Amino acid sequence: MSAHEIEDLVADSIRVLDDHTEPDDPRVRDWFAALYGFQSVYDCSFTHFRVMDILLRRRYTYRFPVARHPDHAGRREYFDGLTEFTGLRVLDEEAPGFDGYESWLEDGYIDPPFLYCDAGTALWRRMTAAGELSGPDAAPPRPVPLVEAVREIAVAAERERDRELIAMWYAFGCEILVGGPAGCPFDVDELAGMPAVRELRAVVRRTGVLSDAQRSPHAVPAEFAGCPELEAWWWRL
Repeated sequence: MSAHEIEDLVADSIRVLDDHTEPDDPRVRDWFAALYGFQSVYDCSFTHFRVMDILLRRRYTYRFPVARHPDHAGRREYFDGLTEFTGLRVLDEEAPGFDGYESWLEDGYIDPPFLYCDAGTALWRRMTAAGELSGPDAAPPRPVPLVEAVREIAVAAERERDRELIAMWYAFGCEILVGGPAGCPFDVDELAGMPAVRELRAVVRRTGVLSDAQRSPHAVPAEFAGCPELEAWWWRL
């Protein structure tokens, strides 16, 4: 699967979650964080603006006038001179000992005339400390396993009869959806006992997409998986 397909997968998942979740459900913000964490592992472009209306409405991303940036008063000429999309991590290049970017989103980004930051980032923390954000907006996203977000996506996609979206996610297997890049640390019994895993597999059974998932380029045959026993169980519904 190309990086563009990963980008499409995440954007489509954000849309389906937004369409099928109550407007005030605070969990959606957590699921978005899990999805963007998944996307960050791949060589993907910056795609927030595909779904920016949703990110703003769901309070995952926050938007302010550029002049509200905490450093604006001391760097007015720099900020006022920005005329195109800019990641503000560039400010660190002038700092002593700067040795590269850990995450360029941490310090926010500007798309004139607005300043943006994502919940949980360094700029979000600064805006919270400055009183620009309060109440639920001042709480960081709750870390959730990717498989919990995928379970919610699958349930919503079943309502939309979007079999492809369900199959695309299930194809990543338990090592990615449950374990992440380091692999799955659970045994079969532990995996089978997880509510999110049980419910995801139930959706796959009801929609009959297992064979579609197996044809995905991200479907790793059990014999080539890091833990063959777990992947063999994953593909045996």
